[in-house]
Amino acid sequence: MRYLLSAPSQIKATIQLPASKSISNRALIIHALSKGDDVLSNLSDCDDTQVMIKALTEGNEVIDILAAGTAMRFLTAYLSSTPGIHTITGTERMQQRPIQILVNALRELGAHIEYVRNEGFPPLRIEGRELTGSEITLKGNVSSQYISALLMIGPVLKNGLQLRLTGEIVSRPYINLTLQLMKDFGASASWTSDQNIQVDPQPYHCLPFTVESDWSAASYWYQIAALSPQADIELTGLFRHSYQGDSRGAEVFARLGVATEYTETGIRLKKNGTCVERLDEDFVDIPDLAQTFVVTCALLNVPFRFTGLQSLRIKETDRIEALKTEMKKLGYILHDKNDSILSWDGERVEQQTCPVIKTYEDHRMAMAFAPAAIHYPTIQIDEPQVVSKSYPGYWDDLRKAGFGIKVGEE
Repeated sequence: MRYLLSAPSQIKATIQLPASKSISNRALIIHALSKGDDVLSNLSDCDDTQVMIKALTEGNEVIDILAAGTAMRFLTAYLSSTPGIHTITGTERMQQRPIQILVNALRELGAHIEYVRNEGFPPLRIEGRELTGSEITLKGNVSSQYISALLMIGPVLKNGLQLRLTGEIVSRPYINLTLQLMKDFGASASWTSDQNIQVDPQPYHCLPFTVESDWSAASYWYQIAALSPQADIELTGLFRHSYQGDSRGAEVFARLGVATEYTETGIRLKKNGTCVERLDEDFVDIPDLAQTFVVTCALLNVPFRFTGLQSLRIKETDRIEALKTEMKKLGYILHDKNDSILSWDGERVEQQTCPVIKTYEDHRMAMAFAPAAIHYPTIQIDEPQVVSKSYPGYWDDLRKAGFGIKVGEE
């Protein structure tokens, strides 16, 4: 299936954003480890969170997390420290995504994990047991989800956890998000230095918890505001002092002409009329916003150089190659370097007349390219249903804002 998109001449809308997937998935693991009965409110309705809920409530011997990378990492650690024998698997793409770094770390703590097929990749057979190890050293540039998975089981380990991170630490805001949520549930966990985290063997306390809206989802509405001739957009459920690292996207979008006004119910976006001539930005702490800013800058004719993108190669797809391929369809030639830098210096080629954007089973490819309809009225998005991974109501919300969405030709 494909969607053919058309955009209104001006945007005026109030959007209730989905709950944060990042907070929902962490809260679910911590809640399960607390073994309490209190309720988690406003959980995300996205695929990633739904497979997590199913895994934690149904107790099946074989757990299929489909394409949910967060669930794969978090549940691998959770199952390793919880009694029971399970096999965890996923889609074909998930079985190609490496997990050896996390498995090796858990084995150091005493976990019993076997590879069912290929060494270093899911599926995994996990025999849960009490873990007696307490010290782990990892490179700081590994996926923050590996780090968060280890941290969240720290309070239930017999001797707690001392985690040392070497070299540059990427995605530090996601680590801090995990630590803050752990503390909210009664854990004793904190940085003891710039490179070391200590988690005491102090059990979680169960308590009622409400999940805030998703700043990653908000980025697509900032993008729409930036690309639209006129825009007045309200986004509810967001807060100035957020746990989510992606809230920093508001600061970057301010340089692309979108002002943020905080209200009692969320935020209001308006064009401020000023836009930088060039954008150089380090995305090491906000990698999930990279696709949004690549499309936005190019369509605004703002050359850019984005660094800190090393995690993009191992996401739902190789996002660096995907961006280069799909942006070329729109007439933009991107260049990458060192598997971590993506840039556009203004180089153009002839655009396709009716571009069809391939989404590569990646929700963020679909959502980052959809706003391009403001500049490309013939653009189509292939396999648009992939947005259910994090923002199931995305297309409905676009319709509310005045976008036209028709089923395109195959």
